Amino acid sequence: MTLGGLTTSTARPARPVRASTLFARCSGWALITSLLLAAPAALAQTATSGTTTTRAFSIPAQPLAQAVMQFGQQAGMQISADAALLTGKRSSGVSGSLSPEQALLRLLDSTGVGYRLVNGSTAVLYALPADQSSQALQLAPVVVSAAGAQGMGTVGEPPVAYAGKQVARGGRLGSLGNSDMMDNAFSVTSFTEDLMTNQQAETISDVLANDPAVRTSYGYGNFSEQFVIRGFPLNADDISVDGLYGLSPRQIVGTELYERVEVLRGANAFLNGVSPSGSGIGGGVNLVPKRAGNTPLTRLTTTYGMDSRVGAHLDVGRRFGDQQEWGARANLVMRDGNTAIDDERRSTQIIALGLDRQGEDTRVSLDLNRQNIRIDQGRPVVYLNGSQVPKAPDASSNYAQGWTFSEMTDTTAQMRIEHDLTDALMAYAAFGGRMMREDGSYSSPTVNSNGVGTMRRMDVPREDTTLTGQAGLRAKATTGAVGHQIDLGASSLDTTNRNSYEMSGTVVANLYAPIDVATPRTTLVGGDQTNLPKVSQSHMRSLFASDTLAFLDDRVLLTAGLRQQMIHVEGYSRTTGERTSNYSDDAMTPVVGLVVKPTDRLSLYANRIEGLAPGPTAPSTAANSGEMFEPYKSVQYEVGAKLDYGSIGGSVAVFQTTQPTGVTDPTTRVYSVDGEQRNRGIELMAFGEPLEGVRLLGGVTLLQTRLSGTAGGINDGNDAVGVPNYQANLGAEWDPEFLPNVTLFARVLHTGSQYVDAANTLKVPDWSRLDVGGRYTTEINSLPVAFRANIENLTDESYWASANGGYLTLGNPLTAKLSVAVDF
Repeated sequence: MTLGGLTTSTARPARPVRASTLFARCSGWALITSLLLAAPAALAQTATSGTTTTRAFSIPAQPLAQAVMQFGQQAGMQISADAALLTGKRSSGVSGSLSPEQALLRLLDSTGVGYRLVNGSTAVLYALPADQSSQALQLAPVVVSAAGAQGMGTVGEPPVAYAGKQVARGGRLGSLGNSDMMDNAFSVTSFTEDLMTNQQAETISDVLANDPAVRTSYGYGNFSEQFVIRGFPLNADDISVDGLYGLSPRQIVGTELYERVEVLRGANAFLNGVSPSGSGIGGGVNLVPKRAGNTPLTRLTTTYGMDSRVGAHLDVGRRFGDQQEWGARANLVMRDGNTAIDDERRSTQIIALGLDRQGEDTRVSLDLNRQNIRIDQGRPVVYLNGSQVPKAPDASSNYAQGWTFSEMTDTTAQMRIEHDLTDALMAYAAFGGRMMREDGSYSSPTVNSNGVGTMRRMDVPREDTTLTGQAGLRAKATTGAVGHQIDLGASSLDTTNRNSYEMSGTVVANLYAPIDVATPRTTLVGGDQTNLPKVSQSHMRSLFASDTLAFLDDRVLLTAGLRQQMIHVEGYSRTTGERTSNYSDDAMTPVVGLVVKPTDRLSLYANRIEGLAPGPTAPSTAANSGEMFEPYKSVQYEVGAKLDYGSIGGSVAVFQTTQPTGVTDPTTRVYSVDGEQRNRGIELMAFGEPLEGVRLLGGVTLLQTRLSGTAGGINDGNDAVGVPNYQANLGAEWDPEFLPNVTLFARVLHTGSQYVDAANTLKVPDWSRLDVGGRYTTEINSLPVAFRANIENLTDESYWASANGGYLTLGNPLTAKLSVAVDF
């Protein structure tokens, strides 16, 4: 059961600690202690600045933007530049064994572009004066960048965008910080603000539609966006923000707060710790808040969406101070109106303020935001009680009752501090809090193969309060010929959930001929509806330590780490307030990752990492009702390869993840954790700008799932519920030469068939969707203006988009979006 709704009975007595368990725990703490003791000695042998070390460079003559991308990869540096600065310029290239600074100087020669080194791993590009086409001496004004001690910080600019600017060169790897895509042993894609803006993405489900390993459905009985990554669900509750769990809006996440949506495909218990509700076994999502850039920004965007949804978005960013060290980014969003689904209305209000200070050795960020989303007559999911899956209704039809709604308000504050103790040692701390209020009246139909059945009303007011934090040390050092990045830290997450419910009897339902009924009276009440009772309280603590060792001039990277996770969850009665359950356990989750780079363009990797979720409690129908089990530990093995040709990149990954499942024996009625779901798969990704003016983003995921240890063995060997056997995405942008300042866009999504039940007797067919769009940029009265138009599901296909959870989510109909953005 998830942490948010844990209301099970009293915990069983504590189990005796076995010798093997004690040895594992002691070994783990011994490694953490040894790393802590070894860090000062290793730091005494800190490597010199990366700019004094020679590297082999091979960058041919080509457009400057592509040359700079290749230089960043070959030099292992982060390059910050305005895209307009590089447009239309060419570099003569550079080759030979040189220091990164010498190579960059030659690369920029005669381009009119200069550079300033912020530190050994970060450079900022700027326009040289008109009378100086090259530079031998750096005389540029100070430009703020946030690399920190040897590039170890995360406050400020995230990893630079890849060619085409739809994805970034890297992303955050939880406790390991930011990492270039070629330097880590994991499958990560970071979608950029440019992609979100150009596709007019309103929620992160619109962004994740670009990832072939991810599909979206609704949550159980409500409108929350739930994602399926590598065949396992990820709840919106379990999305991290700036590296911290517990701060993401609970059900639906607007995009205007964030400049990156980072997807880590695969288990991640070591990197991020256990998630609040225990989902995310197949992957996680991290959101990077917006920061003010070096260029002043004042942008007003007006929007229209089918059928009558209008809105406005104001985005303002400025930097201040003698060295532009202070930054402020404010976003204000309002949208309201009917969607393309009949009678469905959605309203969104977002206000956000992101502040930061980027000093020489200290960086601080503060984010304050509030998001309110209301959905009236939202189209619900569909449950089945027949022997066949009903045909998908018309894509725009709505079988929701007029009295259903959901309103969610999330208020969040978050701060992060980084301080460079030395050039090779950084200390950091992050903490935040969130208050959430949700009100709703829900009603999901349960129907037979003819689409006829029943539904009931259920009201669930809810309040969540979350406090979260993390602190640690990150160091870079050398011991002999071996480099190190050492990460040590601790994390904490406390969540309190208050809720109650009201339920009615059943009323008639029909998918194809909806019947409006009056609001049914409630017949079952659980808890006070005005003074919500505390239902659950969770406390999660963890300690982590890791070392990434670099051999052979960073050609071989080995990461090893451990995280000790403590989980404590208490459940309370809605009526008496007494504690009804008390779950407390701990687990150690290791990670091992290996990267081998035989060439500058090829990176081979492998990892062994675990996922973690709170253990289950035997249900009330079991003979051992109330028995609690230790945390679920899933195990992932993955091998892969990544390619980087500067203008186009890609990856291939082969993986296997096994996840324990709980089952009740049909004979003895004893509940145990003897079942297992095994997911095996292959992923292929491609991205970049292979030709000037042509950008690609897409890939394919092939999945094979198997169930074993099922109750009575009756479903052994079957496919898992809601997991397609293949998914494919192909997106392309084209800037036609005969249409100046015009970009055309098309994307195809294809998803294989999915089983609705574990017995594999009910299946939804495969489906495809075509999205198109375009944009035109110009100037009106000397002001930059961008016109954008996008159409999702151009052919208005009707299809069941997902069977995740054992229920059906209907795909959205043809939906047109228009916007006009003006920069003042």
